[in-house]
Amino acid sequence: MERRTFLRASALSVGAGGALAAGTASAASPLRVRVLVFDGVEEQDFVAPVEVLGLAGRMSGGAVTTSLAAAARPGTVTCTYGTKVEVAEAWTPGTADVLVVPGGGYTDKTGPGVNRLAADREFLRRLAATRALRVGICTGTMVLSAAGLTRGRNATTHTGAKADLAAQGANVVNARVVDDGDLITGGGITSGLDVALWLVERFLGAKLAQRVETVLEYERRGTVWRA
Repeated sequence: MERRTFLRASALSVGAGGALAAGTASAASPLRVRVLVFDGVEEQDFVAPVEVLGLAGRMSGGAVTTSLAAAARPGTVTCTYGTKVEVAEAWTPGTADVLVVPGGGYTDKTGPGVNRLAADREFLRRLAATRALRVGICTGTMVLSAAGLTRGRNATTHTGAKADLAAQGANVVNARVVDDGDLITGGGITSGLDVALWLVERFLGAKLAQRVETVLEYERRGTVWRA
């Protein structure tokens, strides 16, 4: 069976309200998603979740809201390839139900990117303390690791960082998306598309996730591994 046909059939078997009843998000009580950005962030890592979740919010009548938040302070963020993004607010614990941490700059140990973020002890303290569902995209997982959030947990990251993730105590799973309950991680730069589509399916149902896929003209790839 062609993949989209299978997804559509699976979604219809769930029913329009089944997943919403089991989940936490609705237009009356939207899922609040904050996507962190910082100097050196990889463009694809944060744009993909914003695109997917923004579209899901529009197609669901507002059941999910998505916004950028600066890891440090509001202002201009310069991304990996020089794109400049104006960010109006800084992230603070309590302002999000889901916190997405993208990657970028992992191989540059002294420049901007995740290594600098992972060295910010105050940020890591706030990251560890938040009650939001924490989501790592690509080497964003290594920031979660620096905060002690992946030790003894199932997780994935970019292929080039998997050995480091394992050395820091994670159980590395070779899957595109790893859902370990209150920790979700994605392996690879483009995994933000697949992670975000999984978030849509987990909180808003397979039917909406399939509709978002269709509009984006993108077919999810790889495995979603669940604990």
